[in-house]
Amino acid sequence: MASKLLTIVIGAVALLVAAPRAPEAAPPAAYTKEHSITFDATALVPPTRWQVPGITPMILTLDPESTDAYRSTERKTLMLKPGSYKFGTYTFDFPFNVTLEGKLDFAASLDQCVVGRETQTLTVKCSRTHPYGGTREYDYK
Repeated sequence: MASKLLTIVIGAVALLVAAPRAPEAAPPAAYTKEHSITFDATALVPPTRWQVPGITPMILTLDPESTDAYRSTERKTLMLKPGSYKFGTYTFDFPFNVTLEGKLDFAASLDQCVVGRETQTLTVKCSRTHPYGGTREYDYK
């Protein structure tokens, strides 16, 4: 009885292994199309370096003076597929999305520092994404 059951189980496993698999469907073309997205961080003071992890050279892996990471003093255009990404510098980062139409989207809470929603140019205007809006306790002299 046990050997008959074992034979049935082995036969079933063999059928599953040998069964032809349906080919995996490729994603729709809209998801694989790359879109030209321009990054403009030239307003950052002091100038810094920036990255889009997984796409551009990393800023934290090498010496800041010799890294290949992009400088904020220049506009840079990248080819990005629709999806979620992150823009980051040494002091801050924030998520953004590229839509199927190739337009940018990001949280409304970033509107004071980031411009370019529904366009193809991401402009970063602040050295931090949450600028301090209050009055200083003291002045620098």
